[in-house]
Amino acid sequence: MTTTDVIVIGAGPTGLMLACELALGGLTCQVLERRTEQPNITRAFAVHARTLELLDMRGLADELVTRGVAVREVRPVPGALADLRRLDTRFPMILIAPQSGTEHLLERRTRELGVPIVRGAEVSGLRQDDDEVTVELSDGSTRTASYVVGADGAHSTVRGLLGVDFVGKEYATHILLADVRLTEPPEQTLFNRISDAGAVIVVPFGDGWFRAIAWDHLYERVPLDVPLPMETMRDAFQRIAGTDFGMCEQRWSSRFLSERRQARDYRVGRVFLAGDAAHVHSPLGGQGMNTGMQDAMNLGWKLVAAVRGNAPAGLLDSYQDERHRVGAQVLTMTDGFNRLVDDHSAIRRGIQARIVRTLLWFGPTRRRTLGRLTGLGIAYPAPRRTHPWTGRRMPDVACHDGRLYALLRDGGFVLLDTTASGEVARAVRATSPQVRAARSAAAGTPAAVLVRPDGYVAWASEDRSDVTAAAVAAVARWCGPRADVVITGGVP
Repeated sequence: MTTTDVIVIGAGPTGLMLACELALGGLTCQVLERRTEQPNITRAFAVHARTLELLDMRGLADELVTRGVAVREVRPVPGALADLRRLDTRFPMILIAPQSGTEHLLERRTRELGVPIVRGAEVSGLRQDDDEVTVELSDGSTRTASYVVGADGAHSTVRGLLGVDFVGKEYATHILLADVRLTEPPEQTLFNRISDAGAVIVVPFGDGWFRAIAWDHLYERVPLDVPLPMETMRDAFQRIAGTDFGMCEQRWSSRFLSERRQARDYRVGRVFLAGDAAHVHSPLGGQGMNTGMQDAMNLGWKLVAAVRGNAPAGLLDSYQDERHRVGAQVLTMTDGFNRLVDDHSAIRRGIQARIVRTLLWFGPTRRRTLGRLTGLGIAYPAPRRTHPWTGRRMPDVACHDGRLYALLRDGGFVLLDTTASGEVARAVRATSPQVRAARSAAAGTPAAVLVRPDGYVAWASEDRSDVTAAAVAAVARWCGPRADVVITGGVP
């Protein structure tokens, strides 16, 4: 007998974000985590604008911003400036926030929503049929659910048990990582330097500690288990950047093997993969945690609809269609960044640097480049003959009842009505009370827009002559009709 709707395996940012989404949608779920304690070591630290917008849709962004360091501009190569202040968002920045802080924030919300997090639960087997999935644990116990999501990291047990290929390659140069104090920190908030000897980056945590990162050709194949003393990191910075910024204390260090890999399938029957279990890539660009949390937002409301029985045909399959494509784009982008910093040829690096400067100089290419980096440019494939906004990120427009993203905080759909009469909103309220209907006077917005719980456009129409009936039908198709309302093509 199924005891829960969804089991999430992995209590990192992806798993916790997904658990919050499921609980917000009214599902029963539990999180199983192999680790017995929450680690304090920060792996990821960059939170991009689109991820902050998604957190804003759930009321979590502002608190995280107060804990982090805002980076307003990035200079990826000499002579190139990515001015993030130009972004059309409440969060025109890259927020430097330790992953541990993001996890604490999400874990607190997960527990507030009543989701149990079971630590020390190591998965050893999976069985599934047409109705449920059974998770076998190493202690001999089993748990069952309608669906299971593996968000258990790059070495995913779930992915291995499913037999899903993890396609890709290892990068040649090991990355050196250390958390250090600096007596002479760089003037740039986010410092980076590339030379013939390699590349280095300095990231501030805002509490006096900095993450030092180095791709050092001199030590590129040193075994990962060899200790990394501060003297080695200081030497790398001296040779690559000409200074070690006065490194005087080191609390943690590691050698890291970077890979570029993607799961061939994100769904096998009733089991899904998300986050690092589905994709890993170079840390350059800070995409890992962001892509995983966006996976969770995409999958969460779809599982809610499937369990409730009001999911449109093919909705669960759209997770693979939408997010596998995004994952592949992220791998391509981060692979390009990695080639830029890890190329031994000064000539090729010079050519690549000129390409970067060109991309950031011209308006259209700058917008596309920053859209990919920040996630604001992510859009999902739309069916033919649908409105051009379908599948796009919906901006945080002003509504009569407040900002759109604030209206999304209950995890449901929002129908936006920009007509002068407000007839669309009234009709939707009458026929589909489970959907929030809001009026807006935002310029340039279609007459009616149905916004998904993850902030993307499900449906839109400019046809003001028949928009009310079309909106009611669209809401019924996406969210399920109310039992006592019959839709005949007109307004009920």
